[in-house]
Order: sequence, then C-alpha cells, then structure tokens
Amino acid sequence: QLVESGGGMVQAGGSLRLSCALSGRSFSRYALGWFRQAPGKQRELVARISSGGTTYIADSVKGRFTISRDNVKHMVYLQMNSLKAEDTAVYYCNLRDLASRNYWGQGTQVTVFS
Repeated sequence: QLVESGGGMVQAGGSLRLSCALSGRSFSRYALGWFRQAPGKQRELVARISSGGTTYIADSVKGRFTISRDNVKHMVYLQMNSLKAEDTAVYYCNLRDLASRNYWGQGTQVTVFS
C-alpha cells in the first residue's frame, strides 16, 4: 500500500514536500518514483530513485525537484521548489517491483497559482 500526503495549494515560486508512506512489503530492493498527471494529459514520470539511491529527474523539473527515500521509515519524498503553474497536477507515488510490476498510491493534488 502506498499513501501520499503533502499536496495542496501554493503560490508560484513556493515549495511543497510530498511524502509517500509504504506498507505491506519490504521495499528496499525496489525502485520508487513520483509521477504526475495534469488534466487532459498523460501520466508522466517526474522522478525515480533506485534501490541503490541513484536518481532520475525529468528535465522539466530538474534543478527544482529532488527525490529521496528512507528505507528505515518506509518513506519516499519529493521536495518541490520554485513551483510553477505548469507543475499543477495530481502526483502519484509509484513502486516498481523486480518483475517490473507497478503499484500506485491514490494521488495527491498539487495546485500552483500565480
């Protein structure tokens, strides 16, 4: 089970930190990520962190967003700085297991206003 929190409304230029709590399995071996989906658009990968801590950040958010994980606390985070209106979307936590199966949270809304 993946449960996101931390979304909300923020003025452009502001920051938010999304959190995802994982339960039900040992996830330290799996890649974790954050996706987002804006209205009328496809879901897109924002950031991913491997089991070894290697990160991938999408070009659209590079330099503004960072992803981290805490295997002890069973958490994954997305720190979002310098938010823009185009970052407005529902953000989803993702776990990809060793068979490349994807598991999703329910999503958390992020709205950036000018």
